[in-house]
Amino acid sequence: MSMSIPELERSLRALRLSGMIATLEVRAQQVAQHETNFLEAFSWLVQDELDRRRSRLLERRFTLSGLPERKDLKDFDWSYNPKLPRRQVLELATLKFIEAKEGALFLGPPGVGKSHCAKALAQMAVQRGYKVIYREAHKLIEDINEARELGEIRKYRAQLAAAELLVIDDLFLRRLPQNAGDELAEVLMSRYERSSTVLTSNRPVEDWPTLLGDVVVVTPLLDRLMHRGNLLKFEGKSWRLKEAAERVAKRATAG
Repeated sequence: MSMSIPELERSLRALRLSGMIATLEVRAQQVAQHETNFLEAFSWLVQDELDRRRSRLLERRFTLSGLPERKDLKDFDWSYNPKLPRRQVLELATLKFIEAKEGALFLGPPGVGKSHCAKALAQMAVQRGYKVIYREAHKLIEDINEARELGEIRKYRAQLAAAELLVIDDLFLRRLPQNAGDELAEVLMSRYERSSTVLTSNRPVEDWPTLLGDVVVVTPLLDRLMHRGNLLKFEGKSWRLKEAAERVAKRATAG
């Protein structure tokens, strides 16, 4: 007994084969119009299901990573700031540094592309199947302190340690609590030579002891990050100021 399209869809839904449901009618029409045979159409249906599952898995990984937005190095205008470390960023984009369990420190003034590049690397790692966690520095410290208050600090530290790539973004963009230096050092030490960490900051390392309020902790923190790491210096004009100026100019022209 043959089934109608709606009946087949209900059966596929019961089997949780949503990828097949999405293209079932099209594949059936292709067979009916003799554009393909049954076996080929069925193989396409199976591939449709696999593609749907990969897509959903990728979306789940992206959500779990904590990345707030999608960034791509293809969208990055390197010509605006010719002094940017383009070669080093593109080398990191091979993601060999993750396999080598190396870290990276992006330093430079606000608005020159540090976060864009870090997020783009994180997104590429998600797409390659790596376990990725992205946090802004102040949010990371907040999460650690909250986990401690809830008695879940070991669990949270284990989650951070398990990430194959951890991106800590915008260190010192906001004022950090007094325990920030110790917490950052603990995170980096737990990942040292075990996994990769990318950290971005708009402040030179000379300022870190004052900003963290602890001279002693800065040396081991930087040592863990840079012993097996890459230092990238971002120099140039702010993209955000450029875009703001363009918006003002457009409003003036429109007015």
